[in-house]
Amino acid sequence: MKVLITGATGLVGKEIVKVLHEKNITVHYLTRSKRKIHSELNYKGFYWDPSKGVLDPKSLEGVHAIINLAGATIANRWTKSYKKKIVESRVESLKTLKKALEISDAPRVESIISASAIGIYPNSLSQFYDESEKEVDDSFLGSVVEQWENAANEFEDLGVKVAKIRIGVVLSANGGALPKMARPVQLYLGAAFGSGEQWQSWIHIEDLAQMFVYIMENGLKGTFNGVAPNPVTQSKMTKILGRVLNKPIWLPNIPKFAMQGLLGEMSYLLFASQRVSSKRIEKKGFIFQYSNLEPTLMNLYDKEKKESYPVQ
Repeated sequence: MKVLITGATGLVGKEIVKVLHEKNITVHYLTRSKRKIHSELNYKGFYWDPSKGVLDPKSLEGVHAIINLAGATIANRWTKSYKKKIVESRVESLKTLKKALEISDAPRVESIISASAIGIYPNSLSQFYDESEKEVDDSFLGSVVEQWENAANEFEDLGVKVAKIRIGVVLSANGGALPKMARPVQLYLGAAFGSGEQWQSWIHIEDLAQMFVYIMENGLKGTFNGVAPNPVTQSKMTKILGRVLNKPIWLPNIPKFAMQGLLGEMSYLLFASQRVSSKRIEKKGFIFQYSNLEPTLMNLYDKEKKESYPVQ
């Protein structure tokens, strides 16, 4: 089997590549930087530029499935120009892939598994969302995810199986949200945001990578929530993080207006609440290795220590 990945050099992409290589699956990856194009036995890079609709057609040769992770980070200030970049980086990437498939002479790709986000679900302290929810959050983030998923759905016109994984807060000691959450805790400045009652639907990066590959290998289609079975409130996440790092959480909660002044509209990410169910992927036979937050954080920080101080 051969898989084409967009975003292969990012945090989640690297973990997915690791899982694929453990299964002896060859990876083709797309990059906008010609300096990042490498060719190894089971890992080969190809150039693309979605903003111009450019993609090396050789990247599709022998490919059975596409894993799409392309998209600019949402963790930058949401200026008018950057908001446009957030949307276009997701939609144009999918459009470029679709166009390439339409004109390719290579055998037909069977499936595409595309990243999405739980930000599509309406902000709520009380609802428990599954994939059947039709209402979309009336925020910039909700609009982004809706456009992102609509672009992915268009691959069905080509007879390609489409799966979308709505990803929650990805926990990894090597990047993403966790080090940013842990830093103030490590400096004895940890505190919840706002009321602290907002729900955080999270997932260990290893479980997320395994989920992408599981959906691909089993030919699943439709929408799946990329979250662990047991979401927690923001206040509880902060307290557990303090316990794992052996740091007290003593400061009062940080008021909403303070973060709005600091981050602008992007502060919405800190206060939005989405309590999301993982039942659908579990019913398909997927087994989580990390279902509860405290063991997950202990695993990640124990692993970080071992990597920092390897056994001689």
